[in-house]
Amino acid sequence: MNKVENLSGFLLLTVILIAGGSALEPDIFFRLLIGLGLGYALTRAALGFAGSVNRAYRAGSTKLMRALMLMFTATAIASTAFLYNQNPRDLDLWVNPINAGLILGGLLFGFGMSFASCCASGVLTYFSSNLTRPALILTCFGAGVFLGFPLQATQPWITDTLISTQTYANQGVYLPDLFPSDPMKGYFGAIVLTALLAASVSWLAHRYEQRRRRNNTYIGVAAEHAQAVQQPHNLGEHPFFSRQTYEALFVSRWSMTTGIAVIVILFVLLMGVTGAGWGASTPFGLWFGRLLIAFGADPAAIAEFTHRPVQAFTMPFFSHPVNVQNIGIMLGSVVSLLLAGRFFSGMSKMRLSLKEAMLLVIAGLAMGLGTRFANGCNVGALFTPIANFSLSGWIFLVFMVAGGVIGNITGKRLQQA
Repeated sequence: MNKVENLSGFLLLTVILIAGGSALEPDIFFRLLIGLGLGYALTRAALGFAGSVNRAYRAGSTKLMRALMLMFTATAIASTAFLYNQNPRDLDLWVNPINAGLILGGLLFGFGMSFASCCASGVLTYFSSNLTRPALILTCFGAGVFLGFPLQATQPWITDTLISTQTYANQGVYLPDLFPSDPMKGYFGAIVLTALLAASVSWLAHRYEQRRRRNNTYIGVAAEHAQAVQQPHNLGEHPFFSRQTYEALFVSRWSMTTGIAVIVILFVLLMGVTGAGWGASTPFGLWFGRLLIAFGADPAAIAEFTHRPVQAFTMPFFSHPVNVQNIGIMLGSVVSLLLAGRFFSGMSKMRLSLKEAMLLVIAGLAMGLGTRFANGCNVGALFTPIANFSLSGWIFLVFMVAGGVIGNITGKRLQQA
């Protein structure tokens, strides 16, 4: 244990809560708390959407992919509690269009994700273990989102949907609409279909992992192995103020199941309080616009180019709820590592070669543009739509995985060149 590092984690958390509670509006402070929880859970349980494809391709492990399918299903079931007796149109559900933009965006996002080894929310937690790589990815990701804003606002292949259902006519496919005779207003059928789709992905992932094991190409993932061999702590065996109790509460890795349970709870709280799901990518483009304004760009010109109101780039930074939520994710990850004594030991200021830097630039731009084409990232185009019973989320998953495989193959060939 590093007591100084551990105490700094508690101090940082205290400062965040006191400063946030006194300076932020209640609904914005709630977003900060959600962000802190998400960042903490993602880091403590070693969860990340990007890893689901990269781990499978590089190490043969599909454990994370199968865990995500469980998370998607559990979140969709839990979200039904808020949807059942309400008009879905009164909520900010992420029922996204199904079109060429969704397909191309999924491919681009998966491709970039394979190089960056993180996604929109992942880059926020990545800052806690590195500096150079996430800073470059974040800047280029923001540039990609910013450049994609005008396309997202004006191009029919991004804005219009090829197919839709009654509730979200001309917007997308809402799964409960597919079951008009369902006694639970379509939600029972939608839950069953969601579970079947998740089970199908899990089955295919398991078969792939078994094939890698049979071919002796399975490597495994160190974090998953550490989670598997970790002995459970019995808090009753030791005094509350003891090293063993501290390690159980703040140091030992959470299992994926525990991390998923926490994220599901946080997502449902977010839905229940705000009426909206988890989004992350749009503020990155707004941050890039703010950066341009700081270097002398005209806010009106920025707004005209992006087809977004000038207030989006000039409003107080901490008045934007998703800005605060994203900062909370970053801080939650830092708090998790400080409390566990892993922050300073893992911090790196790694220098990058020119080739590595160029790959990260491509990765950031590809992911940023992909989010605008698909109307979201791994949380805005994948997780939240699936939890909101949008068919678009499952389509994005297919092409995101395909893009990730293509990116990994390309990256492997570039390394060998």
